[in-house]
Amino acid sequence: MMNTQVASREMFLADVVNQCSKLEAVNSKSAAYGLQDLRDAATEYVLSSSFPTVRDEEWRFTDLSPVLQIPFHIPLSNQSKVKLTDIIMPVKNRDDLPLRLVFVNGFYAPDLSTVESSVLRNLPIDFYAGNLSNVPEKYQGRITDVLSKHRQQTEVFTALNTAGLADSAVVFVPANMSIDLPIHLLFLTAPGTSPTMSQPHCLIIAEPGSNVTLVEDYATIGNVPAFTNAVTDVVVGENATVNHVRLQREGGEVVHLGKSAIEQSRNSRYTCHAISLGGKISRHNLEVFQRGEATETTLNGLSVAFGEQLADTHSLIDFNHPHGTSRQLHKCIVGNKARAVFNGKVFVRKAAQLTDAGQLSRNLLLSPRARVDTKPQLEIVADNVKCSHGATVSQLEDDELFYLQSRGLDLERSRYLLIDAFAAEILNLLPIAGVAKMLSTCVAIQE
Repeated sequence: MMNTQVASREMFLADVVNQCSKLEAVNSKSAAYGLQDLRDAATEYVLSSSFPTVRDEEWRFTDLSPVLQIPFHIPLSNQSKVKLTDIIMPVKNRDDLPLRLVFVNGFYAPDLSTVESSVLRNLPIDFYAGNLSNVPEKYQGRITDVLSKHRQQTEVFTALNTAGLADSAVVFVPANMSIDLPIHLLFLTAPGTSPTMSQPHCLIIAEPGSNVTLVEDYATIGNVPAFTNAVTDVVVGENATVNHVRLQREGGEVVHLGKSAIEQSRNSRYTCHAISLGGKISRHNLEVFQRGEATETTLNGLSVAFGEQLADTHSLIDFNHPHGTSRQLHKCIVGNKARAVFNGKVFVRKAAQLTDAGQLSRNLLLSPRARVDTKPQLEIVADNVKCSHGATVSQLEDDELFYLQSRGLDLERSRYLLIDAFAAEILNLLPIAGVAKMLSTCVAIQE
């Protein structure tokens, strides 16, 4: 049995790489960005790697063996007949997110996007939001530099994404430019006649002194088996500000693996609000590397899991310069037989003196069979720092439920109000009020 499982893992990776090789000619500007060299290096890494199992420390709570049982198909282009009416937006009023880029199965869908509409007329001419093929020539060198960092792969699913890199969402904000409109990056998985594997890629570059707000949104059309393997690169220049909302709301039969890699330069500010609601199995690896002194990092996360869902969050904040600060609050709401995982690492290297880092994991269990595995983690080499971490796991308090019922609410409504208040601490921090309101409703529906 063990030999069969090993063979299955190797066959899965080999099959995905073989399908990725057919994407070579999809992007007409592959040579301009050196994509073929990147894909070749990533392919070599994948074929020499192993599919992660629960015996690997980083994956011991997340069993991906169900992925091996499904023959996923990687589309070679955007052939899905998705209509705008098929898309469920994360806001009630579509005008709340007027600047929208849509990617279907990893490929740009201009007919579903609003990037070419009159919305852009009032935006600076040097600002770019679109896909990889249409990037202005003057920005191609900068984008090539960022993409080239994927030559040194350290994780098999990130390498898989690079091996199949044919298109990407690209947002480029030039120096000292502030974009007032939030940018909605919507990644749809639209299964065809067979289970679909999509590998969307997102590249955000905020040059020195710039300011931008992004909503990175993952959803599916229908409720059939699918596999999303997403990678996002965010480069925050010196004294730049990036507000980043990452929303995962895919269907109940979807396996979602996401990687977000953020690099911050001196005096930059990066805030991430990561909300995970959907997916049968979901995992988000969030890695922040502080490349200059006096950087500020804020990570707010909310994972909601019911039924038999598994929601896994692994985060890393790497301090390597003095005067860096970070604040992280991650919350999990877990019901039925679901499971949530949180592993938050903070590395403070010797050069990162006067670091100020705080980390807190708070978890709410709504069922005796619900489970959460939480592990906030500090590794400090510097000797002049202020760092703290903590974790709590609790249930709804009977006294609080009794109090609400004594005021005329039934048990169901009382439970909802307490759960809503628990989630609101994260949702109220979102930079777009309409998104927070709709997410609050989604939490209530799942409960």
